[in-house]
Amino acid sequence: MKFKTMFLSCLTGMIILAMGYEYSQAQQKADTPSSKIGIVSILKIFRNCKRSATHKRKITAEQNKIRAELEILSKQLIADKGMLDALKQDSSDYLAQHKEFIKKRASFETQQTINKEQRVLKEYKWSKELYKDILQITCELAEQKGLDVVLEKNEIDIPALSVNEFNQTINTHKVLYSGGCIDITDEVMARLDKGE
Repeated sequence: MKFKTMFLSCLTGMIILAMGYEYSQAQQKADTPSSKIGIVSILKIFRNCKRSATHKRKITAEQNKIRAELEILSKQLIADKGMLDALKQDSSDYLAQHKEFIKKRASFETQQTINKEQRVLKEYKWSKELYKDILQITCELAEQKGLDVVLEKNEIDIPALSVNEFNQTINTHKVLYSGGCIDITDEVMARLDKGE
């Protein structure tokens, strides 16, 4: 009899422990809130927002003006070179004209370099400001929607990439799948365009 009582007590204890364990696992699963994750495509915003279109038009106009000025200088250099070639190399006029030609050519090349560097710096400054605004709007939207995390999603066109670009993409591409995530790209772009 003692043996049966002990056996039933052990069996009852194991059943209670097993049920308690299953209940605690179910409780943990129910208590764990799922994270709300959002995604945003920075590249899509950079390509398609109104501010980008305005910036592209402005930069194109500036570059066309600079190209026209450089074209005039280039034609002057060609004309000066023609006049220089018409002079005798050992004459005093040739030396004076050659000196002026070298100065003009150096000025032309310097102007080309300055324009390239200024274009790069302006583009960097503009991109940095736009990125900062995108981040700010993304944070505001994430808070309003109750998102825990917002990840950046890239759309890549693998055939269009060079080997170096492809390797860089592999190294930086972190979101491989975003099914079920909330895409806030269009909302960020709309707010960015509204604030333009």
